[in-house]
Amino acid sequence: MLLLDRIFGTESEKYVKRAEQMVQDVQAHRKHIAELSDEALQKKTEEFKTSLTSGKSLDDCMSEACAVVSEAAKRTTEMDPFNVQIIGSSVLHRGSIAEMRTGEGKTLVAVPAAYLNALTGKPVHIVTVNDYLARRDAVWMGQIFSLLGMSVGVINSQNQSFEYDPGHTEKDKERDTKGEYKVMYDFLRETTRQNAYRCDIVYGTNNEYVFDYLRDNIEYDSGNIRHRGFHFAIVDEVDSILIDEARSPLIISSAANIPASHYIQFAQFAETLQEKEDYTIDEKHRGVSLTQSGIQKFETALKVQNAFVEGGQRTVHYLQNALKAKSLFKKDKQYVVQDNKIVIVDEFTGRLQHGRQWSEGLHQAIEAKEGVAIQQETRTYASITYQNYFRMYDKLAGMTGTAASSAEEFLKVYKMEVVSIPTNKPSHRIDHPDIIYQTQAAKLRATVKKIKELHEKGQPVLVGTASIEHNEALSKRLKKAKVPHEILNAKNHEREGEIIAQAGKKGMVTVATNLAGRGVDIKLGGPTGEASEKDAEEVKNLGGLFVLGTERHESRRIDNQLRGRCGRQGDAGETQFFISLEDDLTRVFGSEQVLNIAKRLGLPEDQAIQNRIITKSIESAQQRIEGHHFDARRFSLQYDTVLNTHRSEVYTRRQAVLSADKETAFSEYMSGEYVARIQEKHGKESFETIKKIILRSIDMGWMEHLELMDYAKSSANLRSYGQREPLMEYRKESIRLFEGFWKRVNNIVGQTIQEERKKQNTDSQPA
Repeated sequence: MLLLDRIFGTESEKYVKRAEQMVQDVQAHRKHIAELSDEALQKKTEEFKTSLTSGKSLDDCMSEACAVVSEAAKRTTEMDPFNVQIIGSSVLHRGSIAEMRTGEGKTLVAVPAAYLNALTGKPVHIVTVNDYLARRDAVWMGQIFSLLGMSVGVINSQNQSFEYDPGHTEKDKERDTKGEYKVMYDFLRETTRQNAYRCDIVYGTNNEYVFDYLRDNIEYDSGNIRHRGFHFAIVDEVDSILIDEARSPLIISSAANIPASHYIQFAQFAETLQEKEDYTIDEKHRGVSLTQSGIQKFETALKVQNAFVEGGQRTVHYLQNALKAKSLFKKDKQYVVQDNKIVIVDEFTGRLQHGRQWSEGLHQAIEAKEGVAIQQETRTYASITYQNYFRMYDKLAGMTGTAASSAEEFLKVYKMEVVSIPTNKPSHRIDHPDIIYQTQAAKLRATVKKIKELHEKGQPVLVGTASIEHNEALSKRLKKAKVPHEILNAKNHEREGEIIAQAGKKGMVTVATNLAGRGVDIKLGGPTGEASEKDAEEVKNLGGLFVLGTERHESRRIDNQLRGRCGRQGDAGETQFFISLEDDLTRVFGSEQVLNIAKRLGLPEDQAIQNRIITKSIESAQQRIEGHHFDARRFSLQYDTVLNTHRSEVYTRRQAVLSADKETAFSEYMSGEYVARIQEKHGKESFETIKKIILRSIDMGWMEHLELMDYAKSSANLRSYGQREPLMEYRKESIRLFEGFWKRVNNIVGQTIQEERKKQNTDSQPA
């Protein structure tokens, strides 16, 4: 296959070559488009819409639409799209993933494709990884859309919603002292969630789009519905959202009444158990198992003969959670303690996940371990995986700098191809081979020494660390070595844009966790407006930005994202990873052969090793872990897809009830026989009262159904010990449970009506 690619070119190269003709067409249109006034340019939008109603397709309009957007971008933002950006936009329009290096301008790439598809009158959703980027991009690109007569909405967390206000366009053009566009709420007029979704283009975070979908399906007032269809979505940092974050479903939950003392008792008991003697840890699969000694101690504490029978699986589950919290979840790595709360740290981006909880009591186990306020455990009210949510869109596209290594998963799960777009200018980045040390202590000493040398030379350094813990440990060493530096992690992420924008200044040292300032360009010499051409040239002559990784991540894509912070737009740059044989990746997943190489060589601890066998072993370990995570996501998707058939039917019928304006409309939700039963019983109950009773009954039944399906999944997995295929068993059980679901809802409706009637009769009787 590789030989054929060399001879005939890869599929990406073939597509790019074909797209070059489209680029020529765009440039040809630009000649007459440039002569139009702003008013005439805006009228092109209505002309395109008329053409579409007259039989033209979006593909027919694409070249001229791209020319119109390019001209609008030039007039409003002073950015004239490169040819490769236009090619990237065409990739998005066809429902594929545009893989483009950092600094190639992906924010602008989304605009022509979004504009073109919004001409249909259906909404276009642009998905970002955080609230800041949603606001920034909406304000920045909103100028272009506004000039062309299109509205822009913003969906943020905490139920904050905005609409881009063109009245602030002139202010928005002013640059601040950091050289970035000002992104202030002045440019975004606060509005309702519904109004934001009614805009032509909507910017928002992945979480909020999904949660709004779930909220729409537990509403009791049709006027509160947010979404207006799933037409076209462009996902920025698509690998981060659709792969890294796709292992766990998103959940809306309600409180479960379990006392806090329950978790505290288990946490205290877990502290009395000894690793290896009472329990074992499986770091590869992040699990814990009780030994016979541990089970005996547990049964003694419970005063039972058999904990699994008398105590119940739930009780054993709580102990395992307490042991996981003790052994596998580390402060300042998987979570931080902030304002007497446990806040999850995203393992891939390093950002805090406010408002998110680990499920099934694990979060409460960690709270008990840390001695903070224990939040109530929850029952699932509504849930969906990212995979099943985003597969609802008629067309899905994405952008990122690192997608090729996950091309197979994108194609299998989302039916999206990955197209690698060449850089606008040739890359001059130098990727040095890894330097390996025997111990973490030796690696840390060598890292500090290298950073100090680069700093004294004047070459800016961006240091990537895998956790807050390692981030702060390195910072302490740098302070001791008297190396001035900026530190960036989840604890001070509010300054992310400001810190990363300064990272290219001469002599600057920036120590960052995985987030590494994605979404903000690092410009050599410093930000535009602050640095001179002389400053930039001086840094280029020093070798450009030096990116130093302090350990390999489980995912090659995360390593590549870190490398991608330098060498933008043909800039000079260097990258290198310092690793040790004691790093988690090497220690847990490396082979015995690798771990014994250094011993056989008999080298001093501080002597660096450059060994191809070790490097290849680490890459092999990364591939194995990626395969493991792929299997976990595939496993999660297969089970959620079974549940998704239920979810789709329930939500469709529920929406029919919610929007019903007469009693006969209930037949869309239930059988004719059931509607007849209801009519035989409506008595004094109003139509709206019956509607709310049905909606509430569906919700109560659905919450119970989710719990039963969860138990069915656990049961199916246990049956694998009897040589039965778990997924097949789960599917069989799900059919039976779903048949029972509607019967339970019918019963709940009937019981509720009777209770309401009894209450009314009691209230109407004279005292």
